[in-house]
This record gives sequence, structure tokens and C-alpha cells, in this order.
Amino acid sequence: MKKILTITFAAILLSSCGGSAESSVSDLIAQGDLEALRAKKTEITEKQKGFEKDLEMLDSVIASKTGEENLPLVSTLQTETEQFDHFLELQGDVETKQNVLIYPEMQGTLQRVYVKEGQRVSKGQLLATIDDGGVSSQLAQLKTQTELAKTTYERQKRLWEQKIGSEIQYLQAKATYEANKNTVKQVQSQLGKSSIRAPFSGIIDDVIKDQGTVVAPGAGSEVFRIVNLSDMYITVDVPETYLGGITKGKQAKVYFPVLGDTVVSKIRQTGNFINPTNRAFSVEIPVPNKEGNIKPNLTAKVSLNDYSSEKAILVPQGIISENAEGQQYLYVAENPEDNKAVAQRQIITTGKTQGTRVEVLSGIEPGDLLIKEGARSVKDGQTVQILNQ
Repeated sequence: MKKILTITFAAILLSSCGGSAESSVSDLIAQGDLEALRAKKTEITEKQKGFEKDLEMLDSVIASKTGEENLPLVSTLQTETEQFDHFLELQGDVETKQNVLIYPEMQGTLQRVYVKEGQRVSKGQLLATIDDGGVSSQLAQLKTQTELAKTTYERQKRLWEQKIGSEIQYLQAKATYEANKNTVKQVQSQLGKSSIRAPFSGIIDDVIKDQGTVVAPGAGSEVFRIVNLSDMYITVDVPETYLGGITKGKQAKVYFPVLGDTVVSKIRQTGNFINPTNRAFSVEIPVPNKEGNIKPNLTAKVSLNDYSSEKAILVPQGIISENAEGQQYLYVAENPEDNKAVAQRQIITTGKTQGTRVEVLSGIEPGDLLIKEGARSVKDGQTVQILNQ
């Protein structure tokens, strides 16, 4: 096609200049002067460009006068303000502060286990007992001795108040009674260690030791694991750049990929320390667990609200372009009439991006008609035809 146009323009040039142009070109070719040939080619090329420009102008005018103008087809969208909540996405694991191993406080044989795995228990509930090695019998004997010491003390006290007997007898009886009471308390405390009780309300996750096993305080003698699934939370590390946006009380969305479920919560606590290793601070989010299907160490995707605007203008990311100076722009359909408008390039300033939409901070106003489909193919000041009008 280009070759045909070149021949056509050459013919026009030759006809406009008469036979002298043709003979001149023939003479140059016959002479074989390379510089002269190149100069002649440049001359003809410039004239060809001029003819092409004139032809484009003529085609445009003829099309507009005959109604055959071929305008770019575009679709538009009208800008409006809306609530915009931006979320920072992080990953964390579910934790609980009430997930503990229960150890025995005294050595002995695990005499009886009262609970089983999966059983719900209340705080203070008896879980198991350990053979006390005769401590209970010792306690019963001490209580009897204490009652006798009490009776003796009370009698000596009455006699002393009546000025009968010696003061030393009264004081000895009192000391004996007080000593026996203290001994009873000590033995009761020791005997209490033979009972293993729930430190908080929760679920018996594991019964580690069987009935009849010899246990003792210390590592390796865990008897139960108890978990409270109602007090779950997630801790995530937030980069320090978000220190001003991530605050206590902000909304948090927690998604569990394994469960396919999302829980909406709020930030309960933000850390007061920037970790120098990763330049981040910790954030704690409570996780409601009414169904009981959220378990400790479950992986979760956490979205924290770090920015909100009540009157934001959001546009599709795909209609925004960037010029050589790094400025972002889009096209506004100006003066729409009879499904036609003028594409006006508008430099904009953008803010946060959420998904496929971007907040525009300046450059456009609510009610502006933005070119959506076809935005990449139009030019500034070009007349376009709107399909969705």
C-alpha cells in the first residue's frame, strides 16, 4: 500500500512539474551522483508528506459535511462520592492465652481421673486425685489434737480471767493451740495438692496420663491440656509506616481459608514498641468463637482498616494512564451532546487502591463524565461517540 501511495504521489509531482521533473530524475539517475539522488529523494518526500496532510484534512472535512465521520466509540461512567474503607492485609495465627498444660503439685500415684477428652469443665472443678500417701489420715489426727488444744486453751483463758492459775499455763495453752492450727493449715495445703483442679473454664483437650500412673511435679509429668476456645485472638506485626492509621478500635476482618469463613472484629490493642528487627509493632485482634470451630494456631488472613473517607471518588484502575513526566491522567467527556463529546485529558492525584478501584484525591469532581471503555485509544481534544448515552 505504501508503495502504491509513493508511486501515486510521484506521479502527481511529475504531472505538476511537467516532463522536466521526470527528465531531471532520469538525468540524476544517469549521472549516478549519490548526494544529488539523496537530495532529490528528500525533496520529493517532503512534498509527499505535505500532500498526505492535505488529504487527511480534506477527508475530515468531507466526512463531517457528509455525515460519514468515523468517531472513536467509548463508554462513560459518572463520578460520585461514596464511603471508602481501605484495609491493610496481613497474615497471622490464632492464639489463646488460656491453652495450658496442667502439672501435678505433689508426687504420687494418679489415683483417679474424673474427666475425659473433649469434656467441658468449670474453673475449680476436680479433674483428678493423687494418692496422698497417708496425709489425709495425718490431717484427721491433727484436727483431733487441735480440738483438744482449743478446749484446753479456752479453759485456761477462763481461769486466767478469774485470776485462777498461773499466766504461764495460759500462755502455754494458747501457744499449743495456735501451733496446732498452723500445722493443720499446712497439712491441708499439702493435701490440697493431691487434687488436680481446672485453673479456668474450658475444654479438656488431652488426657495425657492414665489412671494408676506415678506422677511428680516438673517437666514430663503433664496430666491434662485444657483450652478455653472462647477467648481467642490473633497477633500480627504491622509495619511502622502504618502507625498513624492502625489504632485501637479500628475495624478488622479475619478470614480463615480452611473454614471459608470471615469474622468481623475490632483492634483490641496496639503495641507501644517498634521491633528493631522488622520495624513493626504488634496488633491484637480478638476473635469471637461462638461455634467453637476456630482452633489455636489456625492460619488467618487479617484485614485492618487503616484509612477511611466518607466522600471519596473511586475510579477503575484501568482507565488511568501515566505520561512521560510520571503524571497520572484520565479522560473526561466534556460537553456531551447527541451521544458525542470531546475527550479532555485531566491530570489527577490518586490515593489508596483497593482491589481494582483507586481513590482520586484531585483533578476531577463529583458528576464528571469519565471515559471508561476506549480510554486508551482516544486523544486529548478528540471528538468521541458515546455508546451508553
